[in-house]
Amino acid sequence: MKLSLYIAKRYLFARKSRNAINVISGISVAGVMVGTMALITILSVFNGLEVMVKGIFSTSDSELKISPVKGKVFTPDTLMLQQLAAIDGVEAFAETLEENALLRYEEQQYIATVKGVSLNYTRVTDLDTAMWDGEFILQGENGRPYAVAGLGVANFLGMRLNFVSPLTIYLPDRKAPVRAGTGNEFTRRYIYLSGIFAVEQEFDSKYVFLPIDFTRELLDYTDEVSSLEVKMTPGADERKTQNAIRELMGDKFLVQNRYEQQEMFYKVMKAERLAIYVILTFILIIASFNIIGSLTMLIIEKERDIDILRSLGADNRLIKRIFIYEGWMISFIGTILGLFLGFLICAAQQSFGIVKLAGESLLIDAYPVRMQLIDFIVVAATVLAIGYGAAWYPVHYLSRRHLKEDNKENK
Repeated sequence: MKLSLYIAKRYLFARKSRNAINVISGISVAGVMVGTMALITILSVFNGLEVMVKGIFSTSDSELKISPVKGKVFTPDTLMLQQLAAIDGVEAFAETLEENALLRYEEQQYIATVKGVSLNYTRVTDLDTAMWDGEFILQGENGRPYAVAGLGVANFLGMRLNFVSPLTIYLPDRKAPVRAGTGNEFTRRYIYLSGIFAVEQEFDSKYVFLPIDFTRELLDYTDEVSSLEVKMTPGADERKTQNAIRELMGDKFLVQNRYEQQEMFYKVMKAERLAIYVILTFILIIASFNIIGSLTMLIIEKERDIDILRSLGADNRLIKRIFIYEGWMISFIGTILGLFLGFLICAAQQSFGIVKLAGESLLIDAYPVRMQLIDFIVVAATVLAIGYGAAWYPVHYLSRRHLKEDNKENK
């Protein structure tokens, strides 16, 4: 093995009689390097985006959410709430009630989702840490209700914290008879804004948070809720706590963690990551054809060396191994250079934010990047496996043909 590796290194770095072989070998290394660098960079960007998205969802979504399998609302009894609070791992929970509503501010109208929440809602989520203006206050000292709107809703309606013009909320009256033109089909309430939050564009353009009692009055409910949102104690086992809540609530309720609440989004992101990985792997396979060409020309050039090695006692296995090692070294050098350049690019992006995001973002202005050791290991293994396959093909077929011809001549 040492002899074949030594000869392979000599062949790789020594000057060839045909300059085209050196050029093709250099192109092979460059192709592997660029493909490896692209894989590491893109996977690191996806890691950064995933971390950013998880941060967004940790702000807006509770750790666990209990909702009915059928219907929009349910009525939790006192015993259910007491048992829920007693479950090991449950620190706090909040009641929520959601409904689509027509909002009006001065002359502007907008359809959004009003979400009534308990006054302890900031114990369940971190939405109060994402305030763009004002504070997350749902009830004043005098018991007066307030609303907290998303920045997208506020911008569309032209709302700001001026406490001059109230926000008007229209909701269909569930008990009113359906008679066109009577004017009694909607319940209308006025409320002032205490704050504007900014989490993520879609979320900000959808929600307005209200006190749950105020929302129940709008909807003519008493104790109904759309969901119960749960905050776990620090260090609690999520799966164990989730299973305990499922056992308490029964089959008529869904108990979802943050991943399950946004399951489709996470699945799409993982599918996109896998698709990009497969596409770039195919590009690397195409780039590896340069290795096939380089080795093919090298085998043809080294016919005389092969004859000399055979006359010195080298067997077919040693001769094949020489050229396989050479092809693998081309892949190895390209892989190391690609990993190093990919690391430098990701580190530069992390430190300086060189590549900016298109448009305006309230969270970040440059692509997020997060490097993971497992990505470097997987990419290196993938590239080296492709390189071995690219080296094996020409060596297996061309050297076998050449060696067979030599055997016939010797006979």
